[in-house]
Amino acid sequence: MTLAQRSATNAAGAPQEPQVTSRREGDFLVVDFAGAWTTRALDKQEADLAALSPAGAGRAQLDLGALSELDTAGAWLVHRTTRNLEAMGLTVELVGARDTHQSLIRTVGQHDVAYPMPPTRENPIVAVVLHAGRATYSICAAARDLVGFLGHTVVAMLRSLLQPSRIRGKAVVNHMEKAGLDAMPIVGLISFLIGVVLAYQGADQLARFGAQIFTVNLVGIGVLREMGIILTAIMVAGRSGSAFTAQIGTMQVNEEIDAMRTIGLDPMDVLVMPRVFALVLVMPLLTFYADIMGLLGGAVMAMLVLDISFVQFIRQLNDAVPIWSFWVGIIKAPVFAFIIAMVGCYEGFKVTRSAESVGLRTTTSVVESIFLVIVLDAMFSILFSYIGI
Repeated sequence: MTLAQRSATNAAGAPQEPQVTSRREGDFLVVDFAGAWTTRALDKQEADLAALSPAGAGRAQLDLGALSELDTAGAWLVHRTTRNLEAMGLTVELVGARDTHQSLIRTVGQHDVAYPMPPTRENPIVAVVLHAGRATYSICAAARDLVGFLGHTVVAMLRSLLQPSRIRGKAVVNHMEKAGLDAMPIVGLISFLIGVVLAYQGADQLARFGAQIFTVNLVGIGVLREMGIILTAIMVAGRSGSAFTAQIGTMQVNEEIDAMRTIGLDPMDVLVMPRVFALVLVMPLLTFYADIMGLLGGAVMAMLVLDISFVQFIRQLNDAVPIWSFWVGIIKAPVFAFIIAMVGCYEGFKVTRSAESVGLRTTTSVVESIFLVIVLDAMFSILFSYIGI
């Protein structure tokens, strides 16, 4: 039956039952649709369409001229048939469709969603290697970005030192108060307790050899060279470094930093440099305070446990601990402060437009700061050992 004959039949009274037939005409696979293609009567036709085979055909023609009705379900079957035949490599053409039918088929096609295939089971060894590779790449990318921000920070610091008018004095003093003065209670308490612990443990071990007096040496060198600065750096990283990240990150979420750039202000000068200068200036003072509190804790424990008077403690400390043990900790302080402030600001700028990102970056900031402080401390120890200090 020709297309004109089918159209006449359809006008005279088209069959209501949906029908689908296929045939070959040369290089064409012709699929004829007829009847009412609606939801209530498409079960059999769905299976027939799914079983269509091109059988060597290069092109397909879907003839919709004999359709009497078409709803969304029928339009979906036509669209799916078109998609499947195209996936088999055929060029598909729709012919004879009414304008309303074409519009419905087009709309269904626009809302076609390709559902993802279920995940295949991976080889566990390949999965472990893949995970390790991705983690390594992520760490290297983060290290690259951090080094880039380090260079940016150094340039901004040198520019500020060469042009002191760029330094925001009020902001520096404000951050010095928050990062230094407000941190004294917790830093002092922790340092005092660590001095007590060092003295008690040292006395307990040295008592086996009758050398309790050398507990003073242990406390003095341990606190002045390592424990004072390390504990101060960890406290500052957890307290001030995380605060820097949260403050800048919140500004990033609220688009305040974008607004700052829009009006011509450099976030490095406004946000980063005051925090870096404040922490670099206040860290040596906090370290000195931590050293004093640590030695005081050791002296109190020595008086209570070893019956060593405070005057004896000071005299033994003066004889046993060289002045360079004090300066070793003080020299490390500004370097650690610079690293903590830089990492805190860097992670703040990495925050995306979500509150979850603020928490994630704040945690990352503390972890990275403490890790870098420990690494730098090990490098300082090797350097001072090499030059005999």
